[in-house]
Amino acid sequence: MNFKDKVIYQIYPKSFQDTTGNGFGDLKGVTSRLNYLEELGIDYIWLTPFFISPQRDNGYDVADYRNIDPLFGTMADCEELIEEANKRSIGIMLDMVFNHTSTEHQWFQKALAGDPEYMDYYFFKDGTPDQPPTNWESKFGGNAWEYVPHLKKWYLHLFDVTQADLNWENPKVREELKEIIRFWKNKGVKGFRFDVVNLISKPEVFESDKVGDGRRFYTDGSKVHAYLKELVADTQIENMVTVGEMSSTTLEHCIRYSNPKEKELSMCFNFHHLKVDYKDGNKWEIMQPDFKALKTLFYNWQLGMQENEGWNALFWCNHDQPRVVSRLGDDENYWKESAKMLATCIHMMQGTPYIFQGEEIGMTNAKYTDISQYCDVESKNYYEIMLRNGKTKEEALAILGARSRDNSRTPMQWNSGDHAGFSNSTPWLSIPENYKAINVEIEQNDADSILAYYKKLIQIRKEHPAISEGKIEFIYKDHPEILAYKRSFGDEEILVLNNLGRNHTRLTADLQLESYEKILGNYEKADHAKELEPFEAIIYRRVKR
Repeated sequence: MNFKDKVIYQIYPKSFQDTTGNGFGDLKGVTSRLNYLEELGIDYIWLTPFFISPQRDNGYDVADYRNIDPLFGTMADCEELIEEANKRSIGIMLDMVFNHTSTEHQWFQKALAGDPEYMDYYFFKDGTPDQPPTNWESKFGGNAWEYVPHLKKWYLHLFDVTQADLNWENPKVREELKEIIRFWKNKGVKGFRFDVVNLISKPEVFESDKVGDGRRFYTDGSKVHAYLKELVADTQIENMVTVGEMSSTTLEHCIRYSNPKEKELSMCFNFHHLKVDYKDGNKWEIMQPDFKALKTLFYNWQLGMQENEGWNALFWCNHDQPRVVSRLGDDENYWKESAKMLATCIHMMQGTPYIFQGEEIGMTNAKYTDISQYCDVESKNYYEIMLRNGKTKEEALAILGARSRDNSRTPMQWNSGDHAGFSNSTPWLSIPENYKAINVEIEQNDADSILAYYKKLIQIRKEHPAISEGKIEFIYKDHPEILAYKRSFGDEEILVLNNLGRNHTRLTADLQLESYEKILGNYEKADHAKELEPFEAIIYRRVKR
């Protein structure tokens, strides 16, 4: 099955379209916007979880994998969405959170009641209230173990305290998860995204980490590839689109996860390129993006995957990341130019591009001014941590303004009417004030819009095998701000030039631009550029004689 010329659109249903007037997006809202997505040209919709959940981590704490949270609608709504999407040749991909469940899941509730069969679905360890089994840190802050007094045991939670890690060592757990995949396959789902799936293989012996936070003991664990092979083979999803979210992973593992011969996954998300503005590797310390590091990461991953038949999931934005135009672009002075350039960077690379809702219209960070405006559990936790560590409120808010996951979760901006056309009542998360200038309705009526540009990028991938199938070769490697590469397949060659910075940059004559035709750019100018404007992107094509 060829997924190389496909484009995937991520929807965060809670923030996409509300049809009930309760301020929360729902599944009928997604169905109501399918024509918009069909016109955009995408092939798959990845939906973040809408299963029954206490919503402590916005649905990534699943209490029932086979039922729809009433917040989002009904099973009939879900079936209608799958059917209506299929009519438009759009496949639905579901988000499977198989590293952990909510502590409200019936399995965990039975474990809490002391049922030994279900206690073995999770990691319960003996201990005294003052001595956790290890010193591992939760990814949301604090210790990764929680004590249960009546059991005199601790359970492992790598994320929120209400997200208990599943024990994949237990074959019963693996069978339960396979049954969930089969259930949704039978509903007509066309693909799956697996949340933090490279964390599912825990060590046989749990020990404290004397040099880090524990992640080296459970990241890309010793049995993770075997577990994935078994899951894929037994549920017969090897010909479906599957993507794994890989936390703190390595290139070598992602090659194995995504090489077709391994029969694991179609492609991988990795996040290394989204840490180039983390000061000393710390998400909660801000610095200017290191473009040299960004370029090196792209070179290494693109060429490493190419040489070993791996496949990249290409993305800047998702429900856990700030808006890229605010982060690596300039949402004040070069909003349109930088949004288009950043899209060009990844859509023309080797891999399958993902668009996160609103990215295609240049939605920006929320620009909130008070902690009360935030809903995200991670943001609230780290706000308190930053204050305890000596940051002022202003400093902590500035960091959240750049880093919070809520930046991407603000409701979709459809028009300049009340609540941006998302809902007819107050949304669950407040909408950025710029929605009257940045919305779908305005973009649809502008031939030079970011939205129109995205449509062209998607079309180019489908029309030119050099983009979907071709080799990649990087040029201008030593330039601090130009990301440039060639894609080639057969006699077709595509040249892609991106200026990541605000400086005018002269191009060298050895590019032989006269031999190419320009097929897309984000500035109106002569076809053969002698220099790149700030945040300029140009795509050239030639047929080699």
